[in-house]
Amino acid sequence: MSPFLLKRFATFVATLIGASVLIFVVLEILPGNAAEVILGPEAPRSAVQALSLKLGLDRPPVERYFAWIGGMLHGDLGVSYAYGTPVGGLIADRLALTVPLAVIAMALAVALALTLGIFAAERHNRLGDVGVMGLSQVGIAIPNFWFAILLILLFAVRLHWFSAGGFPGWSAGFWPALQSLLLPAVALATVQAAILARITRSAVLDVLREDFVRTARAKGLSKQAALYGHVLRNAMIPVITIIGLQFANLLAGTIVVENVFYLPGLGQLIFQSIANRDTIVVRDVVMLLAAMVVTINFAIDLLYAAIDPRLKVQDA
Repeated sequence: MSPFLLKRFATFVATLIGASVLIFVVLEILPGNAAEVILGPEAPRSAVQALSLKLGLDRPPVERYFAWIGGMLHGDLGVSYAYGTPVGGLIADRLALTVPLAVIAMALAVALALTLGIFAAERHNRLGDVGVMGLSQVGIAIPNFWFAILLILLFAVRLHWFSAGGFPGWSAGFWPALQSLLLPAVALATVQAAILARITRSAVLDVLREDFVRTARAKGLSKQAALYGHVLRNAMIPVITIIGLQFANLLAGTIVVENVFYLPGLGQLIFQSIANRDTIVVRDVVMLLAAMVVTINFAIDLLYAAIDPRLKVQDA
């Protein structure tokens, strides 16, 4: 393994360990007791102590931390205090909604951002460029949960094109399920598309000013041929990095939008678990989201190096 890959992998592992420690410590210092929440405030002390013993809450924090990590490494995420079912099954059911929602939102954001970013770069300092930059600024300023409410008012309440919320499940058919995810995906994609469009424009403009582009044009290559044949490949390096970071953020960002549309994804699960003081579910879901973000960032580092081999040399 090259020094570049070793360094990135070591950072990846260290970040995962640090995230797990932070998540465990934060949840440990929260006031309250899961056994008290499950049994209620009027439960006798003896019953609370017996349930705490059953849940393993009497063990030292360090022992519980390593038991949690060992369980995750073996695929055992524990049993939910509130639901009484394995946490792994709960998370798998909710991921069947959250991951497709994030993928659809990312696809919409990339398609829109690349189109607008390249369009603006081709018309630098002209009306099209100014218009795209103005729209992107508005898109960045709009909170996605507020935009989600506007979409519901327009397309669900007024036009009746989509439902205001809920998810029929993939068993109801591909189109009904997809239709219920379109408005949430648009709400999520708007801000990400606005950010990515500005980055795409800047990256394309930077490459257009390079000497090799001027040389290609001087040899008779048309502007369109130079743009799509030479400029975009080099401009995509920072854009791909941002796409990876945005997808990781989308996985976490679906939490709020899922609750606006009442979608039974990870967002609803984590809100319900917080309300129920179901710390084992909260801990596992937050760790899963953190692991997804770190893993995607690691994959983007590797892809970045594959696109630009100079990084391996600089990092060696």
